[in-house]
Amino acid sequence: MPNLKTAVPYRGTPEQEARLREVIAAHKGQPGATMPVLQAAQEIFGYLPEEVQIMIAEGLDIPLSEVYGVVSFYAQFALNPKGTYQISVCLGTACYVKGAGDILQAVEKKLGITSGGITPDGKFSLDACRCIGACGLAPVMMINDDVYGRLTPDQVAGILDSYQ
Repeated sequence: MPNLKTAVPYRGTPEQEARLREVIAAHKGQPGATMPVLQAAQEIFGYLPEEVQIMIAEGLDIPLSEVYGVVSFYAQFALNPKGTYQISVCLGTACYVKGAGDILQAVEKKLGITSGGITPDGKFSLDACRCIGACGLAPVMMINDDVYGRLTPDQVAGILDSYQ
């Protein structure tokens, strides 16, 4: 299993951990408990760091590798925390052929992170996605609920600066 540690230290609170223990206790011994417990944990913590996965594995009495296998298979689960501003760059077909790869590179360069990462201050997280559903505006980037379309790489820095 790969090292699950991120650059951002685990910051779970005792209250979050208590809520997770309650969820685990409610599902312990039930067939198929892993998915609902992971979904609840993601809601509680916002992502599923190694520490949370260990709590789930131990609480449900299942191997950590099984928990990690589920977490890494389903796109709904995040191994890394999300920033205050969650950036998604669409790499779907329409966006890709219109230069979305260059948009992603411009965001990575400006923020000093790669797709799946978060800035050290926790302000920005970056993900590439398959389709935002705004193909007519390709290439497209979203920051939280704000959609930016018909982008060029030279527009990226100014857009990101407006969130500082």
